[in-house]
Amino acid sequence: MRNSIEFVVYGPYALFTDPLTKIGGEKLSYQVPTYQALKGIAESIYWKPSITMFVDEVRIMNPIRMESKGVRPIEYGGGNTLANYTYLRDVRYQVRVYFEFNKHRPDLKDDWNEFKHHNIMKRSLKAGGRRDIFLGTRECQGYVEPCVFGEGEGFYDNYGDIHLGTMVHGINYPDETGRNQLEVRLWQPVMRNGVIKFIRPEECTQVRVLSSMEPKHFDKNAMTSVDELYAQNDEGGYS
Repeated sequence: MRNSIEFVVYGPYALFTDPLTKIGGEKLSYQVPTYQALKGIAESIYWKPSITMFVDEVRIMNPIRMESKGVRPIEYGGGNTLANYTYLRDVRYQVRVYFEFNKHRPDLKDDWNEFKHHNIMKRSLKAGGRRDIFLGTRECQGYVEPCVFGEGEGFYDNYGDIHLGTMVHGINYPDETGRNQLEVRLWQPVMRNGVIKFIRPEECTQVRVLSSMEPKHFDKNAMTSVDELYAQNDEGGYS
């Protein structure tokens, strides 16, 4: 696929929170990562406001196991609450993502250089990402490495179809939709032999408006262009 990278992301714990469980202060992880969580991981590898990352598919490599822990959430107003968080344990996923130029940011059109973005992205992946990798939440540290999607043995390779019910697909932000509102997308994924193929955000039919929001403003004078980043790579500043 054009402008794509393939990587494996793994870690001892993950928490892809089901929002229905947050009402009482508890947190229960979905069984699999959401589109938005994987997009966030891809953006931690490499991201600029002139491009939009899309998640194509994810392959669940390890068996789905959960572990509950008693956690004391930070309460800035005082208190000593004990909450129960249920994490995924020993996770490993193969992911394929790709990028397109953000058509809703024509003000950043000068930064549309497909070749240079793709090459910096691949170099950033080899270096383990440009930012810290988190598996759903900050306390769940993750790690990324390049891989070939589909290689190796996965636990669910011959498992058939698993219907996962209604899940959050992701969040719509104004600078990605052209609408001045924050929205959440829902969908009903099916895992087939360990692989979930994601639909694109605009293909989600269940969209809920959360609030009004204006797109972020980026000062081009304060933003490093892809040409400058690419030159830094060639000079050995970032490999």
